[in-house]
Amino acid sequence: MAHAHPLDGGLRPRVQQALTDHLDRQREVLAELGAPMGPLVDAVDELLAGGKRLRAAFFYWGWRALGHDEAHDEAAVRAASSMEIFQAAALLHDDVMDNSDLRRGRPTAHRAFAADHRRNGWNGDPARFGHAAAILAGDLCLNWTDEVFSTSGLPPEALRRARPEFDRMRTQLMGGQFLDMLEGAQGWSDLAYEERVARSRTVIRYKSAKYSVEQPLLIGAHAAGATAATLRSLSRYGTSLGEAFQLRDDVLGVFGDPDHTGKPAGDDLREGKHTALVAHTLELADGQDAELVAASLGDPDLDDATVEACRRVIRRSGALERTERMIADGAEEARRALADTEGPTDEGRAALHELIAICTDRQT
Repeated sequence: MAHAHPLDGGLRPRVQQALTDHLDRQREVLAELGAPMGPLVDAVDELLAGGKRLRAAFFYWGWRALGHDEAHDEAAVRAASSMEIFQAAALLHDDVMDNSDLRRGRPTAHRAFAADHRRNGWNGDPARFGHAAAILAGDLCLNWTDEVFSTSGLPPEALRRARPEFDRMRTQLMGGQFLDMLEGAQGWSDLAYEERVARSRTVIRYKSAKYSVEQPLLIGAHAAGATAATLRSLSRYGTSLGEAFQLRDDVLGVFGDPDHTGKPAGDDLREGKHTALVAHTLELADGQDAELVAASLGDPDLDDATVEACRRVIRRSGALERTERMIADGAEEARRALADTEGPTDEGRAALHELIAICTDRQT
């Protein structure tokens, strides 16, 4: 039996339409404040116009695989779109915290707002204005996440079942963002290798892995009325795959092609990301090589030649190979967890299986 692709079988355009409809309504809500509201909504609109729609897909297939009924399919798509709005909030705030220049090949929201400030010759500091505007755009997305989810049209009982995990996701992501900042501020100089790896994995679990895979999947499954045993297996699947997903992001943050990632080559090095890839490098590389990477980490002026030198060190040390093995192990654990999961339809099981490869075998 042929199964619909979990992302391209009509889900992506349906999610996009739900997002477009929502933003159109919010433009009307903000219209009474006047024309200045346009750029604020445009910043969100631009961010929501792209992306892989993975978070929406995990919500949707959590619902569809375990409790899908045709009468509420459009409502499930609208609820799934709230996961994309939540990600937009995270990206807007994350780009401010990381002081990033580009997102998907375009200036980040805070950079675009700052450029508007300079172009118009307004009062005050352009960078400060840009940061404040992007934070407010992210706050709007946090509000809209709740609004879209709660008014999606899913049955009240389904929303009630899903609400605790939905609230847990929103709270834990903020904690994960703080952990990420704290890790960069405290540094790793006094930590042993094993603790560096463990702390990097904790950060990626709560900053990315859970809200990217596990929690959208569980929210959908809770809404569908999944059993406790099914939820435990799906949690195992989501935790393992979510970590592998973020580890792939960490590799792309150093080795990714800017034409595919939309970010400058080696940007994670410039931002000083304390990743498992870096932890492996500092442990496995020879003295001078390790010193080069340590000195480069967090240098915003790192040039392309030094980035390439760091890449050679990472490859030569075996750190890239070890990280790739972690990704493969996470994907395999997700497959085992899915095989142990009771309840999914054949279609749902096939979709969740396909999503493992989509999350781990990618260039963006």
